[in-house]
Amino acid sequence: MTIKQLRAFVAVAETLSFAEACSRVHLSQPALSLAIKSLEESVGGRLFSRTTRSLALTPDGEAFLPVAQRLVADWDDAQEDLHNRFKLRRGKVAIAAMPSFAANLLPQALLNFRQRHANINMEVHDVIAEQVVEMVSKGRVELGISFDPGPQEDLNFITLFDDEFIAVLPDGHELQHCDVIEGEQLFSYDFITLQRPSSVRLLIERRASEMGLMPKTAFDTHQLATVGRMVATGLGVSAVPALCRQQMEEIGAICRPLRNPVISRRVGILSRRRSGLSVAAEAMQQVLIDTYRQTLQ
Repeated sequence: MTIKQLRAFVAVAETLSFAEACSRVHLSQPALSLAIKSLEESVGGRLFSRTTRSLALTPDGEAFLPVAQRLVADWDDAQEDLHNRFKLRRGKVAIAAMPSFAANLLPQALLNFRQRHANINMEVHDVIAEQVVEMVSKGRVELGISFDPGPQEDLNFITLFDDEFIAVLPDGHELQHCDVIEGEQLFSYDFITLQRPSSVRLLIERRASEMGLMPKTAFDTHQLATVGRMVATGLGVSAVPALCRQQMEEIGAICRPLRNPVISRRVGILSRRRSGLSVAAEAMQQVLIDTYRQTLQ
């Protein structure tokens, strides 16, 4: 049976008048009669008892009416829901973002999105960069914000910006007077960094090694915010993405440019290549791009 046949049946059953039913479903009487006849043929029996003077439901028709009404209502609800999703009046977007982005640039993007699309629910996962890639790859979230993971078979990556690492010092440190800090200077002090297999730690160690240097790791932890607090307390120094500058300074640490080595990574938006994005996720992706462009103006 088709939705057209079901609408025709419900209209006739509720009005018990072909003339009124024709007006309700916008069909001519021959087309309406054909729809009812085709429905009866498809189910294998009569749904209406007809005489020259009256029209009534058969017992089977009466039993089927509430089912047909529910099917039509469900169909209409499904159409409305899908329409609302395409019009961004309903839906949900799940995002995973590495902490350095989630704590700094993401809140403004979320605000901009909410102002445009107030009825779309947002789900944000604040996880390390490696988990962002994993969550996008496995379809647990539609969008991820992370460092460029390199070539991935099923991932798209849209670059937002290149993020250069900065040196982080406790207030009063003897290097604080320097406008730019050399890696050889920074790595000679007790160094605080993220635990392996953090891509941030691996990148720092690789770039340092290329210059014949190696950080003197004294402490490692899971979160950059913890790194900042440990530095601010005076336990050592560190190097973190420039994304974290505001967060580090709010904690009480001192930030300076880092050179020799210059450490940088591309930050951008990850999505799955094969499955594509929902309309809501596409809108969120554009807001992320627009929001970052606004920060450059």
